Amino acid sequence: MSQHAATQADRRVEHVLHYVVALGAMLVMLLPAARGFSDTFGWMPLWLLAMPLSAWWALHRFRMPASRQPRGVAAPVRRRRPGTQARRRALPARRIATARAA
Repeated sequence: MSQHAATQADRRVEHVLHYVVALGAMLVMLLPAARGFSDTFGWMPLWLLAMPLSAWWALHRFRMPASRQPRGVAAPVRRRRPGTQARRRALPARRIATARAA
């Protein structure tokens, strides 16, 4: 099995998840009860939208969406300041309060 074939998602599962996400989005938009809370299931948009979307994302092995930058443009490189890392100062020794005589 080639590397490219191993990373491809099953089209049948993707089609079902696409359908479930579309159906869940329509239910949340059109039915007020689908935007609420159920004693049995909990928060309904979680189960109708968030869970199918996270399953769809997991099907694609958690790849992030493509960047909007053109391919020829490199991302800016963050450079560190020269020198060593800053250290914490030692706390001054606590003075013991003593009674002063006048």
